[in-house]
Amino acid sequence: MDDSLTINEVVRRTGLTSRALRFYEARGLLSPLRTSSGRRVYSPAQLERIHQIVTLKKAGLSLAQIGRLFDNKPLDLAQLLRGQLGILSAQAEEIAVAQNNLATALSRIESGEPLDAATLCSLIKDGEKTMTEDNWKQVIDRYYTPEEQADWLANAAPILPEFSSEAYRDQWKELSSRIEAALPMPPDSEQALAFVREWFTLLEPFSKVATPEMWEGTARLYEAMPEWEDQVDPGFSSDVWAFVWQATTVARQAGHDIGPLPSWMEQQQEEHST
Repeated sequence: MDDSLTINEVVRRTGLTSRALRFYEARGLLSPLRTSSGRRVYSPAQLERIHQIVTLKKAGLSLAQIGRLFDNKPLDLAQLLRGQLGILSAQAEEIAVAQNNLATALSRIESGEPLDAATLCSLIKDGEKTMTEDNWKQVIDRYYTPEEQADWLANAAPILPEFSSEAYRDQWKELSSRIEAALPMPPDSEQALAFVREWFTLLEPFSKVATPEMWEGTARLYEAMPEWEDQVDPGFSSDVWAFVWQATTVARQAGHDIGPLPSWMEQQQEEHST
């Protein structure tokens, strides 16, 4: 027990309360060791479990949901940390931009200068971004359980910085605008196949990490897009999504190469063709 900590040491080093630790224990989330005198001590494995509990709570899961996650499978702490780090990195960049915009606006006001159009537009954009993030959370909470969100976060950790970047979102908007301008078009046309291949090439970062459950969950989310597209903009309309889905189905039935797919889906195709 040399590298184990008493409950008082855990409280001092982590900032958690002893009441919280005892509550986690009462809920079956922690199992501290006991000294001969009955005092609780926490091994490195228990400290790792405490970190997982705190991390998942910050991700919005209830203690009951965290307990079910622990019961169903072991958590990959490294993946969980990568996911957290990716989200925080993206948020840090956005916060830095917003801070700079606010500082510029404040400097102009304090020096008696009027706010120019560029500064006002930047402030409006920052406010819109905050509102958009809140709206996205509402949509995600509606279609994904907390457990599914935690799995998504852990599996998507390697791609989160790229996936959440403004440059990546702009690529989706550019592709979507070209598809929208070309509609209507036959889903079995060469032009449709070219768009499908562009779509899956752009989707490749997600395809590399997507489990079957993530893939199916995302498909369900966008199938329901007419129910939420007035709240958030994913970079393409429900009409574009419906067309791409139809053109993809046609292309796969015809045996065409549609671009990068998840490895498990490619394996299914190979098994089906043999």
